[in-house]
Amino acid sequence: MARVVIIEDERDLSKVLEFNLRQAGHDVVTAGRGREGLDLARASRPHLVILDLMLPDLSGTEICKALKGDPKTRDIAVLILSAKGEEIDRVVGFELGADDYVVKPFSVRELLLRVDAILRRGQRDSAPPPSMPIHFGALRVDRDAHRVWIAEEEIELTPLEFKFLVTLFDRKNRVQSRSALLSDVWGIDADVTTRTVDTHVKRLREKLGVAGDYVETVRGVGYRFAEKPPDSA
Repeated sequence: MARVVIIEDERDLSKVLEFNLRQAGHDVVTAGRGREGLDLARASRPHLVILDLMLPDLSGTEICKALKGDPKTRDIAVLILSAKGEEIDRVVGFELGADDYVVKPFSVRELLLRVDAILRRGQRDSAPPPSMPIHFGALRVDRDAHRVWIAEEEIELTPLEFKFLVTLFDRKNRVQSRSALLSDVWGIDADVTTRTVDTHVKRLREKLGVAGDYVETVRGVGYRFAEKPPDSA
């Protein structure tokens, strides 16, 4: 059972989500306004916040920034709900630190699968990470500290981006299908259709800069990490 805070001003939708999450065994509280929801999240420290972006008083983006910018609440998982489904909207959501982004209208079954995936991922991430550092061309990664450097300049990755990068590296030169990555990184069953992987690859490459080419696209299959840095090929 997990503690879940739903911040959603559409009353009917909020009730549907609350009912289904309670049926799944979770402890659920709801808020119809942004400020109320933010206060609830800060006070109850839930495992997950399901967050609408369009709220009457305080926007979902402001709430996400506040939660992820506070050391006391930054480990709370955030699942964004939004009617905005363009790639740039999803990228912005992930850049804010959201753990997942679901576009309205959506399947309740898919949402529950995503909730389960986020919660399972949180349980796995609580275990100590491997201690072996990564040195690959311009890329350096300290697994224990969750820190990444490109050409000696430190860059900031979200926890999900960090896990995505390390997973690809650990399987370098082996093609990873989108479904395999969804299962192993996101914890989402392969039958869920989503462009989450492509969105994260694009954003990760941008953050990696000169090391972005280390993440290779295998057209029609998926992605892989390069066998060798370009300058050592």
